[in-house]
Amino acid sequence: MSDIVFLNISVVIGHFLIFSDGQPNFSSKAFILIANLCWCVMSFATRNYKVSLPLNINGLVEKLLMTLIYQSLLVLGVIYFFKIPNVSRGFVMISFSVFAILLILQRAWLFYYVESRLTKYLKKRVIIIGNKSIADSLTSAFTTRPEFGYQDYEYLETDMQPDLNENLNKLLSQNPGEIFVCYKEMSIESLDKLILFGEQHSIKIKVVYDSISSSKRIKADLDNFPILHLNNQPAVSPKIKILKRAFDILFSSTLMVLGLPVFILLYVVTKLTSKGKAFYKQERIGKDEKPFYIYKFRSMYSNSEKTGPQLSKDNDPRITKWGRVMRKTRLDELPQFWNVLKGDMAIVGYRPERKHFIEEITKKTPQYKRLFSHKPGITSLGQVHYGYAENVDQMCERLRFDLLYFCDINLNSDVSIILKTVKVMVQGKGK
Repeated sequence: MSDIVFLNISVVIGHFLIFSDGQPNFSSKAFILIANLCWCVMSFATRNYKVSLPLNINGLVEKLLMTLIYQSLLVLGVIYFFKIPNVSRGFVMISFSVFAILLILQRAWLFYYVESRLTKYLKKRVIIIGNKSIADSLTSAFTTRPEFGYQDYEYLETDMQPDLNENLNKLLSQNPGEIFVCYKEMSIESLDKLILFGEQHSIKIKVVYDSISSSKRIKADLDNFPILHLNNQPAVSPKIKILKRAFDILFSSTLMVLGLPVFILLYVVTKLTSKGKAFYKQERIGKDEKPFYIYKFRSMYSNSEKTGPQLSKDNDPRITKWGRVMRKTRLDELPQFWNVLKGDMAIVGYRPERKHFIEEITKKTPQYKRLFSHKPGITSLGQVHYGYAENVDQMCERLRFDLLYFCDINLNSDVSIILKTVKVMVQGKGK
C-alpha cells in the first residue's frame, strides 16, 4: 500500500515540474493508471514487498530496482502497444526517478527499524558444543549478525560422540532453545539420534557441517556460515498455514450457522435420553503440548471414568443408546467446530489425546511428539483410513497415517479427508 502512495506522490511531483497548468490531460491520466496497474503486477511477480530473515539490505535494494526496471519496461510497452499519444518523456523520467528514491529511502528505513527491533526482542538461549575453533567462528558470526537473535549463548567444550544420548540429556538442564553441534565429522547414525532428540524435546538442533553427508538436512546459512537444520519433517509454509486457517474458519462458521437446527435437536435428544449435561468437555493435549478442553455431545453415562482414563471399545457398556447413534455417525463431535473457531484445533489434523495415553504412546513410539508441531483436528488421515483405536498399540499403528499427512499438507488433501469423513458418517462406521 505504501508503494502505491509513493508512486502517486511521484507522479504528482513529476506532473507539477513538467506541466504548468497542474491539470492532468488524457495522456497523463492514462499513464497514472497504467503505472499503478503495472506496479501491482510486478510487485506480485517479484514479491519485492517480502522481508525475510536474514535481513539483507543489498538484496532488498537489488530486488526493488529490478522491479522498477520491469515496471518501466512494462509501462512503456503498454503505452507503445496502445499508441497512447503525447506522453511526456520528462514527466515519465521524473516520476520514475522520484519513485525510485522514495522506495529506496523507505526500504532502508524499514531495514534498520526491523533490524533494531529484532536485536532488542529476538533473543534465543543457545548452547554450542563440540570443536572449539568451529565454535569460535560461529560465535563471531553471531556477533556480526545480531538480527538473528543469538545473543544469549554458551559454549560447552565436550566430546559428545562416544555417548551421544547421555551427553545430550545433560544439556536439558541448560534449557536451550537451540543447540549448535560443531564437529568436523559425524556418522549418519549420530545425525539420526540428534533428529530424534530434537523432536522429543522440541529443541532445534543445528549442525555446523564440514564433511557430514545426510539427506535429512536443510541448509541455512548464517553470514555464509554452513549450517544444517536437522529435521525429519518438512516445515509447513506460512502460505499453507494461512490458507488452512482461513479454510477452517470459513468452513466451521458456515457449518455452525447452517447446522444450528441440528445442534439444537442433538442437544434436546441428549438431555431427554439420559441424565447429565448435554455437552461434555475433556482435557486434551494440543499444539506445542498445551492442554485445552475439547467439546462433544455427551455419548456416555455420567461418571463413566471414575476408575481412570479408558478407551472406548465395541459394545462398551458406558455408552448410552442415543450415544451409540451419535458415535456411529460422529455427530457427537460437532461441537468441536467451536474448538476450531477458538484456534485450539483444525478441521483436519490428528486426533488429540489425553496426557495419560500420550505418555504410554511415546514410551513405544517417541515419534508421536512430532505431531505437537501442528494443531490436532476433528478428523484425520488416521481416522478415515485406520479408524478408532481401542488400545495403545493401535494408537501407535494409526500414528503412521497422521505422520504421512503432515509430510505434505495441502487443501486438496484436507478436502479429500473431509469427504471421506462424511462417507464414514453416512455409512455409520464411527465408533
